[in-house]
Amino acid sequence: MSARLQDLHDVQDRSRRQFLKTSVVVSGGLMGAGLIVGCATTMSSGSMAKGLPPSAFGPGAMPNAWVKISPDNQVTIINARAEMGQGTFTSMPMLVAEELDVPLSMIRVEMAPAAEVYINTMLGGQITGGSTSVREAYDPLRVAGAQARAMLVMAAAQQWKVEPSTCRTENAWVLGPAGQKASYGELAEAASKVTPPKSPQLKNASAFKIVGKPTSRLDTPSKVDGSAEFGIDAKLPGMLYAALAQCPVIGGKPVSFNADRATTMPGVKKVVQISDGVAVVADTYWHARKALDTVTIKWDEGPGARLSSASIAADLKTAAAKPGSVFHKAGDVDAAMKSAAHKVEIVYELPFLSHSPMEPMNYTADVKPDSVLLYGPCQFPQLAVGLTAATLGMKPEQVTIRTTFLGGGFGRRIDVDYVLQAAQISKAVGAPVKLVWSREDDMRHDFYRPISTTTMAAGLDAQGMPTAISLHLTSPSVTARLFPDFVKDGVEPFVTEAAVVPYAIPNQRASVVIHDTGLRVGYWRSVSHALNVFANESFIDELAAQAKKDPVEYRRVLLAKEPRFLNVLKIASEKSGWGTPAPAGRSRGVAVMEGYGSYLAMVSEVSTAGNQIKVHKVTVAADLGSMVNPNIVRQQVESSVIFGLSAALFGEITLKDGMIQQSNFHDYRVVRMNESPVIDITLVANGDKPGGIGEPLTALITPCVANAVYAGTGKRLRKVPLRLA
Repeated sequence: MSARLQDLHDVQDRSRRQFLKTSVVVSGGLMGAGLIVGCATTMSSGSMAKGLPPSAFGPGAMPNAWVKISPDNQVTIINARAEMGQGTFTSMPMLVAEELDVPLSMIRVEMAPAAEVYINTMLGGQITGGSTSVREAYDPLRVAGAQARAMLVMAAAQQWKVEPSTCRTENAWVLGPAGQKASYGELAEAASKVTPPKSPQLKNASAFKIVGKPTSRLDTPSKVDGSAEFGIDAKLPGMLYAALAQCPVIGGKPVSFNADRATTMPGVKKVVQISDGVAVVADTYWHARKALDTVTIKWDEGPGARLSSASIAADLKTAAAKPGSVFHKAGDVDAAMKSAAHKVEIVYELPFLSHSPMEPMNYTADVKPDSVLLYGPCQFPQLAVGLTAATLGMKPEQVTIRTTFLGGGFGRRIDVDYVLQAAQISKAVGAPVKLVWSREDDMRHDFYRPISTTTMAAGLDAQGMPTAISLHLTSPSVTARLFPDFVKDGVEPFVTEAAVVPYAIPNQRASVVIHDTGLRVGYWRSVSHALNVFANESFIDELAAQAKKDPVEYRRVLLAKEPRFLNVLKIASEKSGWGTPAPAGRSRGVAVMEGYGSYLAMVSEVSTAGNQIKVHKVTVAADLGSMVNPNIVRQQVESSVIFGLSAALFGEITLKDGMIQQSNFHDYRVVRMNESPVIDITLVANGDKPGGIGEPLTALITPCVANAVYAGTGKRLRKVPLRLA
């Protein structure tokens, strides 16, 4: 990692540490007659879950658990990160099974409840996001597996009166020096009384039998046979269904309603008003949805009614004229600009985007006088528990959460508005209720990927090489809304991700204006990488063109001291055929980035016909250090390319009179099967700790395609979605 990138990572890490003040301890204990081992984390004051409910895993369960071994030899891994397609139900068990010496075929996986023991130490809450799941768990889960294995060996050695060093493990058995043999299940109770070793010996990577090997996903069979439980599948005894009308202007509130006709319709049980909408509750979702169409509601639209795409764009342009807060500085940019042989200044723009997961927002809640069950898809269980308790006037320990599979998340399910709505409706009707949003509800009441405008400027020497570069980003901050104290001196790290270029340019400056546009925003797959990488990698391509130099060679010169970048750039360019003629009618573009600890290079091959852009092939080289499951890494690369390409070519949320104009996939397009490119992937493993791969390539595809379009047409596309006219 370059000094510039390291500086930025250090700033981000210091900010996180100051904000989160997390620490790690280790504990073990007894579950009934079995063994339970875990690594616990604690948050600073203000955390919403003070510990693991004693009943979380049934009678006798102990807190802080990752590994459970029952007397019948069943091994259960507690998965603390939501499964939304990124593979945590397989990657996490692989880490434990490797050190525990258990075949994956023996593993059962359970979702964790909300508790401090399951906090993501990289993010400071029980959050799934930021491409942190494997990165954060890589050491703790291996330690948990190694601890459990050591405790089992010690228990066996004590029974056999031999030295632990003379025993070994194999496929959930402990084997003694004289042919003794005991299953993990047989040893579990005795092992639970052994003090867990603080620093168990971990395997060397050369000895791995599971980690790093291409492995089929453990959750695939259940998704094929239909037994996998998503939020939309949740069922409780006596459960009712709710359809909810929300103000067409986000932030608006209901004033009054008339439901006379709805209450006479089949299946309708009740019509209730909650804080941000009016819900019809019925015996089926269809009955609730049909009846909701007959309810007339008077809305207080609030200040959001004044918003439009034009007004927001003008407001953002005005904000961009402010100097902002400098978060990175090297050398003297102003002096270098004055002495430069050439100067270049360009503005790049990105729109609001919807998350639009395939499974729209839904949630089931059962609110009783002294307890609450929350049941459904969620990326931030602690937030759901804490805010539900606050909303209902209850204590967090009275709220239990059960997390299902997520039919997509992409950051949308970090916000928990739909959870609170379900809880309020359940309380109002006195019964368990499943709230289901329609696709239109989902698209028009999102927490949108922030809009942005970025001014890039550079000073070039006589050979066209940059001597100075500056980035000035103007955009809303998601974190300023959720955690306002996290924003310090006008800067927060989740806005500045990937803003500092990796190139050897002596004079650099990066600044930001955090500006609230009035429309609520949320974390979207790759967060601000998508904003900053588009600007940086489009701009560096423009500088190469100014210098009349090949874009790959131009980057190589500027990355001469960055071996990991150079390696992936070499692989991607060679594999794509860079330097040889592209197929007739096609052109190639290149882009590189570092995101979440992974080093990435991409070449896209595109054609244009009229106003249409067609991406035929995408070549990716990814260096993410160590890989737990290369199969899942490939799936995530493919997913990121398609997801990012949808945003690059089609994604745009617009407003008129405060109302979102898009409603479904007919006017918020995604890439279809016949539009999907061939994706050629080369994975580089170098032994370092894993980098994140679920998100960053989402950001890289947009500048890569824009650069390819320029190579073929001579037209620069500086505004997303990428359009030729």
